[in-house]
Amino acid sequence: MHRLSRSAPTARIACDSLVALPARTRAGTTIFAKNSDRPAAEPQPLMRAEAADHRPGSRLACQYVEIEQVPHTHALIGSRPAWLWGLEHGLNEHGVAIGNHTIFTRDPVPERGLLGMDLVRLGLERAASAAEAAQVIIELIERYGQGGSGYADTTWPYHNSFLIADAGSAFLLEASASRWALKALEDGGSASNHVSIGTDWTRLGHDTIEHAVARHWWPEPTGVRFDFARAYRSTELAPEILSSGRYATTCKALQEGSLDLPAVLRVLRDHYEGGDVYVGGTSADSERHFSVCMHADPVGTTTASMAVELEAGVKDATIYWAALCNPCIAPYMPLFVAAELPSELSSAGMERGTGQAWWRFKDLLTEVEKDPVRRGPYVRAFWNEIEAPLIDETRRAVDAFDAEPQRRRRQQTELVATTWDRISRALTELTSHVAQM
Repeated sequence: MHRLSRSAPTARIACDSLVALPARTRAGTTIFAKNSDRPAAEPQPLMRAEAADHRPGSRLACQYVEIEQVPHTHALIGSRPAWLWGLEHGLNEHGVAIGNHTIFTRDPVPERGLLGMDLVRLGLERAASAAEAAQVIIELIERYGQGGSGYADTTWPYHNSFLIADAGSAFLLEASASRWALKALEDGGSASNHVSIGTDWTRLGHDTIEHAVARHWWPEPTGVRFDFARAYRSTELAPEILSSGRYATTCKALQEGSLDLPAVLRVLRDHYEGGDVYVGGTSADSERHFSVCMHADPVGTTTASMAVELEAGVKDATIYWAALCNPCIAPYMPLFVAAELPSELSSAGMERGTGQAWWRFKDLLTEVEKDPVRRGPYVRAFWNEIEAPLIDETRRAVDAFDAEPQRRRRQQTELVATTWDRISRALTELTSHVAQM
């Protein structure tokens, strides 16, 4: 049995993602989904950015480093830890979706560089396709490197992987410092918190093999295809049990195929034998303690979740389904890149404040975790009665939207506001009731 080391509370892990390309989905669309696992009390509000033009020679301040700005950046929507510039995951106006994940490798991580969250946002701002986004991130990693702490309360820099998709293609990019491996996904794939690209890479960084050979992580070339995971993966700080069960869960869902949105949302809420309901009671020595919907503070807790169906020819009408806090105690809400966000969804300070949706869902989670066996199933059933019809209603509304962009944008904004008002009132009712159970 693996046991977490004394340093495990600072050896934080983050995130699970999956993407199912058309051959794996019931409707022939691409479905991309991600859970962001962060410190349990770190709020993660939603954010939007409009498309923008920038002056030649202008600079851009990311979290720790300044880089050159590009002439044009695309509109996007995503989820942002409250103290950071970058995003955990998001979608842009061209139907490109990206999420990042902590991975552990043998290379040290510099104290300064681009955060994985910086790179997610930069990829969304600068790319009109999944292939272009992968190249944007690769070039930025090679030029500036990864680095800097990804946490506000401790110094913890880490390496990253990225799952990147559009309606017709998807890529897994894993990076160790400035070295990397890229894998084009044939019909889908998933990512967790370990290096998973072995000999099945599509492209490698120019000195990825040479770097591994020089450090005796890989023998001199002998005609055997280079194994990126074997050379670079480290389990010294993060035992396999931290990610093995979660990765197996998302891989199994993809292997079963014929996925649709409700099935993917169920995976994002997975608690092994508990299904889509958190019931607690597991030990940190067990793989079952670390589920796709994470409740494993201080190692990791799910603080935001997203899912999108990407369809060729459909971009500004793509629905961005977002859940705040743990998705097992929350509904997925429909949002759009072009639609304005209600202020309660886009505001959240590091301290609890009024009028902040993330903290309201956190309060509900706190109540559930006082008695998860009794309260968890009740909360999930409550939201299921709202979420299932909401998905159908939203799809019908989208089909009826006006073809003219500005009118369609107003309709999207109105739909988002109306839906949030409905969920907000339900959240108030539910939290009050659960606290008295």
